[in-house]
Amino acid sequence: MQRRDFLTLPAATTAALAAAKADELPKYRVHSSYAPAAQPGMPGPFPGRVVNVHAARSINVTNGKADPTVVAEMIRQGLLALTGEKNYRDAWRRFIAPNDVVGIKLNCSGAPKICSHPVVVAEIAKQLIATGVPAKNITCYERFQEQVDSAKYPDYLPAGVNIWAASGVRDGINGYDPRTYVEVDFFGEDDTRSNIVRHVSERFTKIINVPNMKDHGAAGVTGCLKNIAYGSFHNVARSHRFEKTNTFSFIGTLAAVEPLRSRTVLQIMDGLKGIWHGGPFQYADRFGFYPARMLFGTDPVAIDRLLIDIIEEKRKAEGAISVFNRSMAYGKKGDFHKDPNANNFIREPGHVEFAGGLGLGVFDKSKITLKEIRL
Repeated sequence: MQRRDFLTLPAATTAALAAAKADELPKYRVHSSYAPAAQPGMPGPFPGRVVNVHAARSINVTNGKADPTVVAEMIRQGLLALTGEKNYRDAWRRFIAPNDVVGIKLNCSGAPKICSHPVVVAEIAKQLIATGVPAKNITCYERFQEQVDSAKYPDYLPAGVNIWAASGVRDGINGYDPRTYVEVDFFGEDDTRSNIVRHVSERFTKIINVPNMKDHGAAGVTGCLKNIAYGSFHNVARSHRFEKTNTFSFIGTLAAVEPLRSRTVLQIMDGLKGIWHGGPFQYADRFGFYPARMLFGTDPVAIDRLLIDIIEEKRKAEGAISVFNRSMAYGKKGDFHKDPNANNFIREPGHVEFAGGLGLGVFDKSKITLKEIRL
């Protein structure tokens, strides 16, 4: 498609507006020249379907080292259960063809303490290569170079697989597409434009999203949606500069932008290790935990809906306030970095439901099919 589309959100969908709060939402202007695929990758061919593969032996809780053999089997079993195929190579072929140029969206915002585990990322690359994708056609990407470097992915990845960061220095813009962006003024900031990662719009034909299981001080949780949205655009932290944030609507709005929505064809949530407070960073050792599981699907909303329950259950067990607690009285109780009953922002876990209203997936738990596998 050669023409350029200008969309004003949230006027785009009745469902999204129904999910919104009474407060007036920001006025988004989406500028993209890319048409959606006949079947966009989100929610993809399996809306509402999630596979949870749990393996206690997948990670050593003492030193954080993952077992590559167990991780490999988790990925194979997750894809087989998701697709119904009998051979894991055939399962991969449901999403990725040998001639695809594949982006693996890392989550390195808390690296090196918490990130997409290098063993998980390496195994995804190995299995892609086994299905016929050349190593040179696989790129692991993230926004900031220093975060990627701290995770030491080259020590694990197969030879020839690329690692790329959009910004060699913090807030550098050369790695972003000037023609594809979301325009919105949240707080009267000087720069009101968020441009998409250049590789997403200009190079990748398919994207695999590999988020972690994390609490987030502003968004409530960091899962599939926040990782693929905020991790694929420039100038996004401006949405949560003050106590009241715009994460509620901004995350889903970014995730729905083409070609990101159509090209993100698979969600593999790395839940070997998670963060139950202080996310996206691990400020204290006690805030880390080890779910020792991975979630598979094409529907980011359904996976994140289940993630909310996982984080909430852990926070409750630790005596922490709910991610749905909106009282800023807790913002003055203590240091958010140390106290799980303190907040920096009014959290917005409702961003998951809002994204569902934009058509990105299934939020209603009664309509989510969960397949459990234990190894």
